[in-house]
Amino acid sequence: MVKATTSKEDRMTEVMSSGTYFGWGGFIIQSGNLVVIVVMIVLFVLALVMPFPGGKGRK
Repeated sequence: MVKATTSKEDRMTEVMSSGTYFGWGGFIIQSGNLVVIVVMIVLFVLALVMPFPGGKGRK
């Protein structure tokens, strides 16, 4: 017999079980999302540090 309805806890367990999660205190993040955030931060820092092309010769 198949259950017609699932409880909220069953759905959350199903969602939480699909992937690798990291947690620090009350903060939980999926590994894929963590990779995307780290890449975005690295690109942002590189954009701040790297000079614009041709920027030194202009007045």
